[in-house]
Amino acid sequence: MSEVAGGDGSAGSAAQGAGETTVLIIDDHRAFAELLSAALGTVPGIRCLGTAGSAAEGIRQAAALRPSVVVMDIQMPGTDGLAATRRLREACPGTAVAVVSAHGGGEWVARAAQAGASAFIPKTGSLAEMITMVKEAKPGRMCVAASVTGVGSAKPGSGEGLGEELTVRERETLGYICQGLPAKSIAKVMGISIHTCRGYIKGVYAKLQVSTQIEAVNKARQLRLLDG
Repeated sequence: MSEVAGGDGSAGSAAQGAGETTVLIIDDHRAFAELLSAALGTVPGIRCLGTAGSAAEGIRQAAALRPSVVVMDIQMPGTDGLAATRRLREACPGTAVAVVSAHGGGEWVARAAQAGASAFIPKTGSLAEMITMVKEAKPGRMCVAASVTGVGSAKPGSGEGLGEELTVRERETLGYICQGLPAKSIAKVMGISIHTCRGYIKGVYAKLQVSTQIEAVNKARQLRLLDG
């Protein structure tokens, strides 16, 4: 059973025309989908068009409603969320897919990026983080929640002893390094060339004064650059 607004497809396009972010939730866990739908309904500028309990049903609804963003669970019976993301992106190139998952490892982030997802959000994260990620999700780029990368904004006293501050992109790169992603996967997730990615990695290593991934992770923890 699903809940749909504007089944003729006009709701999504009208909402987007008015500057709203319209959302469709695809998740076989009905309680989660309904709770998220209700939460999004309280956020100004966001309108939830409905929910779907399977990938096939969700893809059909997305094709009809053309939402701004589809919130897609990775693990579902039948067609999994990553395969569904590929199909949905082909059918609705103007719709961003925000993948949600109980898994937060670097491998899952890389797989989501390869499938065409625009955001990776942990189900274990805060509601505020999820809402922010949904609002920021746009086709053609990949954003990963800070609670996944483990690297957020600098905390008081963090980075003490760091010769030169890391840039925003270098901090993002450091987060993926700490997730164990290789350069090729980091480049894919960040939507940059492998050459540019290696430049960021080189910059991170130079500023942390390390030469290996393990040393980078240990130094980041030592300098309190990692959240948690």
